[in-house]
Amino acid sequence: MDTDMVPQREIDRIMSEYSSLLNDLCENITNEDLEQLKSACKEDIPEDQSNSITSSKEWFSYLEKNDKLAQDNLSYIEHIFEISRRPDLLTRVIEYRTTVLKISEDDEIDTKLTRIPSAKKYKDIIRQPSEDEIIKLAPPPKKV
Repeated sequence: MDTDMVPQREIDRIMSEYSSLLNDLCENITNEDLEQLKSACKEDIPEDQSNSITSSKEWFSYLEKNDKLAQDNLSYIEHIFEISRRPDLLTRVIEYRTTVLKISEDDEIDTKLTRIPSAKKYKDIIRQPSEDEIIKLAPPPKKV
């Protein structure tokens, strides 16, 4: 977030909303959920550090310290909640993004396609084909 252009009052509001979001998420993550979430990001958290994370607050704190999470950068946890099959948590994050950060689904489309590093090179390929590009198949042969 470019803080030069944003009034301090707005920055404080966003930080407050962000803290509120994390507290809300923490309240809805059980110890069992936490193990699943840590497992989903095992490529980004070394096992010895993962074993020392015993609460969702510690997990969020680790992600922040390692630049995986910030008040204006939520794509990593969106991805983790998505692959962990936690639509309830994902919905809360999306609500925060659209209401607090005012980033709509349309604005987010590029981020969604490039959320996973390996997808970046396929960004232009991952789109709906035009009517001309769709190959029409002939109907199956009739049985005699």
